[in-house]
Parts: sequence; C-alpha cells; structure tokens
Amino acid sequence: MSDIILLYLQLFSTFFVIGIFTFGGGYAMLSLIQTQVVTTHAWLTESQFTNIVAISQMTPGPIGINCATYVGYDVLNTAGAGHMLSVLGSFWSTFALMLPSFLIVLTMVRFYQKVKDSKIFGGVMRWVRPAVAGLIGAAAVMLIIKTTWSGTPLLSSPSFSVLTDNFIDWKSWLLFAAAMVAALFFKANPILIIICGGIAGLLLY
Repeated sequence: MSDIILLYLQLFSTFFVIGIFTFGGGYAMLSLIQTQVVTTHAWLTESQFTNIVAISQMTPGPIGINCATYVGYDVLNTAGAGHMLSVLGSFWSTFALMLPSFLIVLTMVRFYQKVKDSKIFGGVMRWVRPAVAGLIGAAAVMLIIKTTWSGTPLLSSPSFSVLTDNFIDWKSWLLFAAAMVAALFFKANPILIIICGGIAGLLLY
C-alpha cells in the first residue's frame, strides 16, 4: 500500500510541476510530459507515449489533460492497484495538472486590468510566444525520433536513431507526409485525417 501512496505523490508532484511550467496549451505540454513520464520516471515507453498522444487526439478534451488522465490510470493499474484506485489516479493526475492554471488564472484575472498596458508585461508576453513555439516543435520532433539524453551531444550519441518504432518503414512516412500535406495545404478536418489514417492502417498493415 505504501508503494501505491508513493505513486500518488509522484503523480501529483509530476503533473503539478508540468502544470506550473507549461505555457501555450496542450501541445506545448507534450515535450515536458514526455520527459517526465518516459525519461525521468520510466512509467511508459516511447511507443506507449505516442499511442497515448494519438488516443488523446481522437478523444474530446485538451490533449494535455487527456494524457494526464491516461497516465494516471495506467501507472496505478500497472502497479497492481485495483480499478477504482486506478480511476482515482486518473482524477489525481488531472487535478494536479489543472490546479496551477486555476490558481494562476484566478490570481491574474484580478490584476490583469492593471498590468495589461504595462511595457514590462508586454515584453514578457512577447518573449513567451517563441518559447511556446519551440516547445510545440520539440513535442513534434520527440514523437518522430527516439532520443536518450545520456549527456553526450545529440548527433554524436549512439542512442540517437531516426528510425524508430513510430516510423519503421516507408508506409509510415508516406502516411505522415499525406497527413501533413492535407492539414497544411488543404486545411483538411483533423477528424477526417485521423479516420483516414486509421483506415489506411487497417488496409496497409
């Protein structure tokens, strides 16, 4: 039982920190969530994390919250906790992720009218935007390539590999390119892209 309690504490602290230091919404959270749940705690593999992101995309709600809900359940279930304790783990992780935003926004809404015209506030927000874009870009790269941060330079690390479980053959790269072109140039509905990707997966594999 003590191990289960420790997992609850770890889940809460992990997702609370993610909630504090993530700016820019769910996609910006992905790189930080990946670092915590895959690299730091080894709760999930790279392939499992990618599956969670895909499931979170296909289900209603913000992607970061969906990831937290899934991870909370999976970690407790893998540890041997019962169904109800695993569901509580989902709630606990989701609550921890949302709590910082709730507290920060509740505080900011009281002072926003006073600082919205401040040059300092404008300067801070101007520099936050490129950082958010970088986080989103990092999340995309992490879903494509498998990286182990062993302390050696990225390109010279023997653990660096472009061919991963997520993109193992030309069919995967073809589906990736088709989805990217459809979304970027034809503004296709994301739901339609996901459905077509699933159908293609059934036919090709």
